[in-house]
Amino acid sequence: MKKTRYKKITSEFTNKTILVFGDLMLDKYLWGRTDRISPEAPVPIVDVNQIDYRPGGAANVALNLSTLGCKVIVVGLIGSDPDGENLMKQLNKYNIDCNNIIISDSRHTTVKTRIMSQDQQVIRADYEIKTDISTKSTKELSNAVKSIINNVDGLILQDYNKGILNANNISSILDMANNEGKRIYVDPKKSNFSSFKGVRLFKPNLDEFYEGFSSNQDQIQNDGFQLKKEINTDIILITQGAAGVSLFEASNYHHIPTKARKVHDVSGAGDTVISTFALSDLCDANPKESAILANYAAGRVCEEVGVVPITLDMLNEIIKYDNN
Repeated sequence: MKKTRYKKITSEFTNKTILVFGDLMLDKYLWGRTDRISPEAPVPIVDVNQIDYRPGGAANVALNLSTLGCKVIVVGLIGSDPDGENLMKQLNKYNIDCNNIIISDSRHTTVKTRIMSQDQQVIRADYEIKTDISTKSTKELSNAVKSIINNVDGLILQDYNKGILNANNISSILDMANNEGKRIYVDPKKSNFSSFKGVRLFKPNLDEFYEGFSSNQDQIQNDGFQLKKEINTDIILITQGAAGVSLFEASNYHHIPTKARKVHDVSGAGDTVISTFALSDLCDANPKESAILANYAAGRVCEEVGVVPITLDMLNEIIKYDNN
């Protein structure tokens, strides 16, 4: 991509507003060192010296958009608990609009706790509820989307199978967005694959694609176009970790290798991909340009430890390095 083209696309980032709808999570990190094995069981003892918190799940998508310069509105659900308060605090640091987050008295905020030793993840513990949210909460979330749909340029739907996106609200949200001519970008899970029809972008990872549709790497190109036809989507982007991404748009197929100089941690890379792709697409990048920028962004965050959002400075840096 030429430098002038890149600058034209990214210069529009601050002029866009994106609604992020999906499963909000709080990421908790316990950092420390390991020097011995527990006498109680054959497991390492981590001497914790630091604890920090970061937005996770759909909240991490919102964070990636914000750090790229985009205005962000989040619609989702958290619990009436200290973890939910902490997540709201993290989002407010980045001026992310949290006015449409529903607070539930009957559901705890999803928390992923990672214990890290010498910058390596030792274990992860999840505190979550996976059942569908209540009818009352579903209606409240749909009403929230309805109230702000005219104020955004596009929507990202982030499904992590935690019950926020379900059969009762997916169709209504798609109808609202399509009626207003808003582009919809979806990061799906297998259970809802067939529900996301007629969207701008459908972005499964390779495991989800295998689980939901294909089981043969040699057939990925044919099966990708077949899935594209079945769900009537403009674009399919299959993320493949260190192998890069596969792009299906119109009748064109492109495989774009990863741009990571080193892969330290792939956590959160999918969130970075959909954030960067959606924002670039709304700034008039073509699908291949959007996929290239998303791939650069994912490669850059994979060089970091833990879930880290992409910033425009980081994106500038890796593109400049790769083009030298």
